[in-house]
Amino acid sequence: MRILVVDDERDHRECLSNYLENELGHQVTQSKNGKAALAQFQKNPFPMVLSDIRMPEMDGIQLLRKLKELPQGRYVDVVLITGYADMSSAIEALRGGAYDYLMKPIDLIELRAVVNRIAEHQSLLRENYELTHCFEEKLAQSVRETETRLKDLQKAYAEVVGIGEIGVFSKQMKKVMELVKRFREDRTVPVLIEGETGTGKEVVARLLHYGEGEVTAPFVPINVSAISPNLFESELFGYEAGAFTGAKKTGQKGKLELARGGTLFLDEIGDMPLEFQPKLLRVLEDREFFRVGGLKKISLDLRVICATNRNLAQLVKEGSFRKDLYYRLNVARIFIPPLRERQQDIAPLARMFLARYAEQKKRRFKSIHPQAIKILEDYPWPGNVRELENTIERVVLMYDEEEIKPKHLEFLSLENNEIIESQSSALDLDSIVLPSDTLYLEEVEAKIIRKALAKFGGNKSRTAIYLGISRNVLNRKIKKLL
Repeated sequence: MRILVVDDERDHRECLSNYLENELGHQVTQSKNGKAALAQFQKNPFPMVLSDIRMPEMDGIQLLRKLKELPQGRYVDVVLITGYADMSSAIEALRGGAYDYLMKPIDLIELRAVVNRIAEHQSLLRENYELTHCFEEKLAQSVRETETRLKDLQKAYAEVVGIGEIGVFSKQMKKVMELVKRFREDRTVPVLIEGETGTGKEVVARLLHYGEGEVTAPFVPINVSAISPNLFESELFGYEAGAFTGAKKTGQKGKLELARGGTLFLDEIGDMPLEFQPKLLRVLEDREFFRVGGLKKISLDLRVICATNRNLAQLVKEGSFRKDLYYRLNVARIFIPPLRERQQDIAPLARMFLARYAEQKKRRFKSIHPQAIKILEDYPWPGNVRELENTIERVVLMYDEEEIKPKHLEFLSLENNEIIESQSSALDLDSIVLPSDTLYLEEVEAKIIRKALAKFGGNKSRTAIYLGISRNVLNRKIKKLL
């Protein structure tokens, strides 16, 4: 052990040093006064300092205090030497943090015992420091590993809940993402997402809810157009036992309750029956509701996100959507432009989908030929991002090459011709001659639906796209009119 011996009497200092070195085997450094000892300690701290109390310039008590004030003096053990008649100084030394004191003349057996105790104490201090340092290093490493694991889990969770990797390349989509981040901060304000079919409205809704995957609260989606009007109220609000014929004996929670603490996503809000719109408005404004047949108020602890591919402002003018509900929903509005209006997104999105599906389906595809990129950019994408993704998946499924070439996209030309043909043969409303007597609108609508179904060989999905309505709305109209 390294020991600093401090004494202004040379003979006494050397006598102590010789005993500590030759008899006890320690490394000793000598210092003739307190100031010199302090300077030596600051350069190279010692685990033990043995110092006389009475010295000129800086006595042993002052040296002790100075040492204990130093950051590196935290672990030093100081032993002070005092005369029999100076016991008050010894007591003051112990109070000041000295490890022990020795009386003059020094008993060598007692000195040996003190030094051995300090050597053992210093060994324990080193062991404790090493254990603490090792623990802190392992803790820091564990924290880093946990953070990495958390990020991996969040990424995997994001894929599971449907947000995954979203392509943000154009200015329009960057603006959309800025609005998503801004609107996430306030869960009490409903968000309205507008955009054509396939633009990614539900993906944006899930991003609003899940963020980067750090949220585990429920995300409850409802396709408004898929719910029968006579079931809409019970689906949304739930019902109590015996609320109506056929109700469960235990009652049932509605979507509003199932989404508590999370998000309720009302997709195709433009198809909501007019008679239920005031009830939704009241829920949004009062932040509370009743179950069907219930008397107990239930607080609304959730975020409401609505989406539509229809022009709500136009629906308001037509009288099929309430103006007050539209104004309530239009506070936090996100519009997702169609893919044809953000052409710069097409190539990077295509590459992103190619990398994803090539990995999933174990294909060799790595790139897209420039001519193939041009074909993708020239195509109008009526189905927007969803259609682009499906197109890339189709190519990866059908072929196994290193590059997507123009020949792989020939089917797009055929589909594009159909789109152009349908656009060129669009109905000329100015040429329609209205009858002089009564015109029954439902009959006209029924004839149009029949002709559209015939045009697409009874394919309801393509017919719905052609008519600009959802498949569920088409099914309801077929059931009602045909």
